[in-house]
Amino acid sequence: MAYQSINPNDGKLLKTFVGITDIELESILVTANASFESWRFETFVQRAKVVARAAAIMRERIEELARLATLEMGKLIAEARGEVLLSADILDYYAKNAECFLAPERLSPSTGEAEVMSTPIGVLFGVQPWNFPYYQLARFAAPNLMAGNVVMVKHSSSVPQCAMAFEKLWQDAGAPAGVYSNLLVSYDQVNRIIDDPRVKGVALTGSADAGISVAARAGQNLKKSTMELGGSDAFIVLEDAELDKSVAWAVWAKMNNTGQCCIAAKRLIVVEELAERFLEKFQAAMMVLVPGDPMDKTTTLGPLSTEAALVQLLSQVNEAVANGATLVLGGKRIDRPGSFMQATILTNIKPDNPAFRKEFFGPVALFFRVKNEDEAVALANDSDFGLGGSVFTKDISRGKRVANRMDTGMVFINHPTWTATDLPFGGIKNSGYGRELSKMGIQEFVNKKLIRTESIDAPA
Repeated sequence: MAYQSINPNDGKLLKTFVGITDIELESILVTANASFESWRFETFVQRAKVVARAAAIMRERIEELARLATLEMGKLIAEARGEVLLSADILDYYAKNAECFLAPERLSPSTGEAEVMSTPIGVLFGVQPWNFPYYQLARFAAPNLMAGNVVMVKHSSSVPQCAMAFEKLWQDAGAPAGVYSNLLVSYDQVNRIIDDPRVKGVALTGSADAGISVAARAGQNLKKSTMELGGSDAFIVLEDAELDKSVAWAVWAKMNNTGQCCIAAKRLIVVEELAERFLEKFQAAMMVLVPGDPMDKTTTLGPLSTEAALVQLLSQVNEAVANGATLVLGGKRIDRPGSFMQATILTNIKPDNPAFRKEFFGPVALFFRVKNEDEAVALANDSDFGLGGSVFTKDISRGKRVANRMDTGMVFINHPTWTATDLPFGGIKNSGYGRELSKMGIQEFVNKKLIRTESIDAPA
């Protein structure tokens, strides 16, 4: 399998990397397994030195790392810098808090003593996507390394240089060989890794189809897995919301990372009292986005990550229009080098339109008008996905009521769904299962071991 860096800004091939052989993969597995047997017994303080050093190196290399992300997947350079800093924060967060998060839990049995210990389970395998090429790795690696596990990662084939740069962080931070391994492997080799008895857990961030495949394979091997999959997040605007601020957040929520974000606001659901004015202002804001070189700080609309991603999104828009949707704005390729698409708005999307249930991963907003709060909630929940969502209203108690009715893993009030080191991240339904980040994220791949002490003379 070829791993290629192609600059989506101009379509030029940067570098090609050859995948590893089965013999090389076996050597990496042997090293990782052996590394676990020592890393698991390192103290939290010793592990934290390595993880915190990796965070410091990320900050030192911010320009180098950000530039790689922009070159390989087209992220605006300012957003790329922000991702590097967020990733470093995640590493620091777990370096500082892991010992507290995994402290023994004392129980109070009727007789004797009992406690629950959190112990590492072994070699973990992660399959990660291209859209946040460092953040995705950081939120998988940091908690699990601090828990005493070791990790192996298959990153997306379109961001191999980012993957290699992240692996080098750990080498330069002093991590023992095998604690963190980047794998340039094929899909057949992915199955071999999941099947391998030395691998004890599997995590994937990606599409629902990829999740079905990887989760099934893990299940066949009775291995714990977590799945962070797609989303079609609702951005609900109630009639009492602050219009201008809601519009500004809607543009950010839809267009951050050129819309290539699992928690992007993909469905704008606006109560009819505000709908016309909201759409007018939202359209005006989308129209002034400036396409261009993502290295240029004046660019506000970057390219899609790959040519294939652009072609797929254009096809989805055409299919939506052919099935009755109204194209309010955009919908076309931008006439310039690279994989650029116009900022796009679709309305009048009926339930029988394929677009109603699909995820649009890019600069395409689906706009819906509803009569009231109840219709907004019903429409938000009428989705195969359940990752995140947001509600805009001046009445916070009302916002919390609506949030409680939404079938998602996360809901933000008066702010787009986003991520932070100390907030759990994950969804339900076809958006997957399990949680990353926060105290919850470090609990997924540890053994909750009960240790019970009782008098030898106690009755059975």
